[in-house]
Amino acid sequence: MKQILSGSEIVIECLKEQGVDTIFGYPGGTILNIYDALYKHSDEIRHILTSHEQGAAHAADGYARATGKVGVCFATSGPGATNLVTGIATAHMDSIPIIAITCNVGVSLLGKDSFQEIDIKGVTMPITKHNFIVKDIDNLADTIRHAFRIAQTGRKGPVLVDITKDVTAATAYYESKEPAKIYPISETIQESKIKEALDAIDAAEKPFVLLGGGCTLANASQEVREFVGLLDAPVCDTLMGKGVYPGNADNYTGMLGMHGTKTSNYGVSECDLLVAIGCRFSDRVYGNADTFASNAKIIQIDIDSAEMNKNIMIDIGIIGDVKAVLTMMNKRLKQQSHKDWLDHIKELKQKYPLTYHQDKLAGPAIVEKIDELTGGEAVICTEVGQHQMWAAQFYHYPEPRRLLTSGGLGTMGYGLGASLGAKVGCPDKVVVNIAGDGCLRMNLQEIATATRSEIPVIEVVINNHVLGMVRQWQTLFYGERYSHTTLRDKVDFVKVSEAMGGRGKRVTTIQEFEEAFREAMESKDFYLIDCMIDSDEKVWPMVAPGGSIAEAFAEEDL
Repeated sequence: MKQILSGSEIVIECLKEQGVDTIFGYPGGTILNIYDALYKHSDEIRHILTSHEQGAAHAADGYARATGKVGVCFATSGPGATNLVTGIATAHMDSIPIIAITCNVGVSLLGKDSFQEIDIKGVTMPITKHNFIVKDIDNLADTIRHAFRIAQTGRKGPVLVDITKDVTAATAYYESKEPAKIYPISETIQESKIKEALDAIDAAEKPFVLLGGGCTLANASQEVREFVGLLDAPVCDTLMGKGVYPGNADNYTGMLGMHGTKTSNYGVSECDLLVAIGCRFSDRVYGNADTFASNAKIIQIDIDSAEMNKNIMIDIGIIGDVKAVLTMMNKRLKQQSHKDWLDHIKELKQKYPLTYHQDKLAGPAIVEKIDELTGGEAVICTEVGQHQMWAAQFYHYPEPRRLLTSGGLGTMGYGLGASLGAKVGCPDKVVVNIAGDGCLRMNLQEIATATRSEIPVIEVVINNHVLGMVRQWQTLFYGERYSHTTLRDKVDFVKVSEAMGGRGKRVTTIQEFEEAFREAMESKDFYLIDCMIDSDEKVWPMVAPGGSIAEAFAEEDL
């Protein structure tokens, strides 16, 4: 049934069509009409007012990662829109589907340096999957629908829709439509490539499987686990692939790359077949491209043809949805047996376990304790740095969508906003944001969002009073010249949390941490735990920048 609605009402109706139940945003002049329309639908769509637009973008991103739905954020023109940029770029690098809706000055004012005017379409062109500016109300509904379809089709990603203010005020006929069905891309899958891959698997004696974030985005964890069982091979993952394969499985060897385990790095360097699934081969994974998996034939399965031979030269490339490809392969793959190879990998795991100093409170111990107390069932968000690597190394993720972290862009300030989005999307889950003290400073104003909107996340601050990862590089590669990485300020994070309406506790021992964390899990408030650790705590193992992963070293090797 057609009805005459304003542009603002059309925006809200289109979001309802798409099943949107939550929006993260911050109002302003040009988007005011849309907020007025949203007011009338507050019983259908929840709006979370963040403290900064960047927090809104990160919250939409965290909501999308945790739920598998599309995240939505709102911002006004000018600085409101530009404040979304870091969050949009974060989502773009990790292929996260979010819709950013901004508003701009009226059509007659475009291009005249009007108050709070910005060409946000031009600004975000390199960091969106697609973007639009709507200058005609007759195009509005279909543009929003198209944006949702683009965000979810193929390789997922963020889409921006900028709407001029006069369009939000104009009226037009609107007719509700069912959302477009999103089908996995399978028409690109070549039968000849499937056959080549199966033949290579049959010939392999030492296969290894590498899992990336594409497996999570394709909801392919079940198919991955079936494939690994048939292949009878060890498994490693990237930072974005955590939980696709159970983190406590005997044949799981941990993360690969710069801060991957020695077992994964050495095993991939020895293998004769590497099957990379949903992985884009980041430089943090391969180290030195010339020496990476140099003894192996490489099979890459990815939805994006642009990833084939981009960073690592491969032997067989299968382009298509990971779930669809593995479904086809699993039907035809004969049961393999590689007992000797798996026994060798198990010996490496025993020889090169992840270790840390246990005589004092340390980041790894804190992560292990969180794993123990949550039974591996929490949603873990992180900022970026040493704590991020410890969260990847020492928490055993049993399922995908349990680690939310900025992998590609490496965004300090991501985790707190993302944790709010994750908790809103998964209210029954314990949601923990693990942060460094340097990262928390970036967007700590979102503590006020958590308390104002009653979103009870647990904030664990690994506080070493330095920019830990940068200091680690300065120690190892810059002659211990600690240029501007020591944080000598006197910020009391516990008092900051309390001042913003939350709770907090400072701890110096693992026993104190356990007590505080148990209390935080029982609390219905935002709860910050400030964990005091040594400034020179390091992440081990490590591969030197540009070095071969076969040369991973740990503290005892120096």
